[in-house]
Amino acid sequence: MTKEIKTTKEEICDYWFSRIDESNLSVDASEALERCWRCGSKRRLERCHIIPRSLGGEDIPRNYVLLCKRCHLENPNVYDPEIMWDWLKAYKKPYYNTFWINRGLEEYERIYKSKFKDDIAIFNEFITDKEVKEILGEDIGIYATHHFGQAYLNSSTIAGLMRILIKKLREKYGID
Repeated sequence: MTKEIKTTKEEICDYWFSRIDESNLSVDASEALERCWRCGSKRRLERCHIIPRSLGGEDIPRNYVLLCKRCHLENPNVYDPEIMWDWLKAYKKPYYNTFWINRGLEEYERIYKSKFKDDIAIFNEFITDKEVKEILGEDIGIYATHHFGQAYLNSSTIAGLMRILIKKLREKYGID
């Protein structure tokens, strides 16, 4: 049986943003109730224990951060609170909505053993944003979809879309 969390999201924000430097996170204090503190995505936020309840973590504002479900599932589940802050700072992005694209770029490199920017560089003299949209179409749903129950594309799917674009460009311009 799960215990109800009594600490509110507002109490968590009030506590932390009166004590921390927001420039170390992927979110501004003014949007900390609507954007994930790790990835900066504007999503429904969950109260995430810094020290898990199973390891003695309390239901108090200083023991929570606000994360989207996706990031909540990836957070460190350890006793040392410093680890959570190290993790959050390690993923800081200066612009909203770039976190998951960057993860897709990392995944692309892991899978294809090359950087997307290098693979697409040979097309830079020919290709425009308009052409990318024409190649992939306005609806990327014909090339990719999210897993059942998720409302987003995961990083390997983003990497796959990048690869599809490269393959279609190679085909169009006759490059092997």
